[in-house]
Amino acid sequence: MQRVLDYTEWRKFEDVIDKAKVACEQSNNNVSDYFVDADKIVKTGISEKIIKDYYLSRYACYLIALSGDNRKKVIALAKTYFAVQTRKQNSIKIQMIVKDQVINVLHYNNSEYISLTDLARYADSEEPRLPIRDWMRNKDVISFLGLWETIHNENFKGGEFTTFKSEAGSNRFKMSPQKWIRTTNAIGIISKSGRYDGGTFAHSDIALEFASWLSPEFKLYVIQEFQRLKKKESYRNKDDWHANRLLASINYIIHTAAIKNIIIPSLTEKQKKYIYAEEADVINVALFGMTAKEWRDLNPTLAEEGNIRDYTDLLHLVILSNLENINAELIEMGLPQSERLIKLNSIAIKQIKLLNKNKTLEKLKYIDNKQLEK
Repeated sequence: MQRVLDYTEWRKFEDVIDKAKVACEQSNNNVSDYFVDADKIVKTGISEKIIKDYYLSRYACYLIALSGDNRKKVIALAKTYFAVQTRKQNSIKIQMIVKDQVINVLHYNNSEYISLTDLARYADSEEPRLPIRDWMRNKDVISFLGLWETIHNENFKGGEFTTFKSEAGSNRFKMSPQKWIRTTNAIGIISKSGRYDGGTFAHSDIALEFASWLSPEFKLYVIQEFQRLKKKESYRNKDDWHANRLLASINYIIHTAAIKNIIIPSLTEKQKKYIYAEEADVINVALFGMTAKEWRDLNPTLAEEGNIRDYTDLLHLVILSNLENINAELIEMGLPQSERLIKLNSIAIKQIKLLNKNKTLEKLKYIDNKQLEK
């Protein structure tokens, strides 16, 4: 991977690996699960030398690419690639709070799936899988699940469902989400693996039935918050939201007239000398030519729903992500803000020329435009 990412010196590449390890650890992951030591012993004449090496998981490769030198063309393209791959997952996960309980909501295949795992914590915070299994042992629940699948799923295995329905309710009958999905080819319930991103999700129709089983009062709170969430966010009509959050901790943006035609500006002498209170505004001025407040003043209506970064396009998003990492490095080097601003603006201009005609970006922009047509 060192050669792929255009690093000629192991010393510099190892610094990138160390940054990726820190990111992995700060995400509450076990570093050794993703970065496995694979040191080699090489003979050098009559002696032997230990050479550091690693076996890297896909997640580790992803973190390394994001931690690399943003001025390298291959790093910039790697970030674009990961944005595309994330978009292909076609899912967005956001959260709502119900009675101090965090409930994850997954927008998947144009439907909302609510986390049964999170709902079940209302009844059993330590073993949420147990309330789900108890609920699914109920004959009426199996009948409801089967009816839902019959209406919405043309590939539903009715024969297997009939068997489950006849057995449900008996003491010997046991059911789990995984067994239901695997045996009946169900789509109303999905199971996602992963320590921090996993769990059992169900279509909102099904999830609300489960919430009612847990507590009618709790169900009403869930409905209230779910409706508020859909009304307030409406997922901003952006199926690409998650991809941008992952790439640069900002929303993935549908083009708007206020920003999509923006050109990276040349800095004025006044801008070069001005001291900006927020580091975010250093990036904003280097890339957009204005501070967040200046954008709000120019776009008061749009500002009610978001900020300048919420209404930019994918090209500027990729560059924004690069500039944020570069700025952090420049701060560590002790460069004053005015010098950093000039350097960041120069880098932004170079990168927009490099990436503007990139085919991978063009494909993602095509997807973005299709979303606007819906």
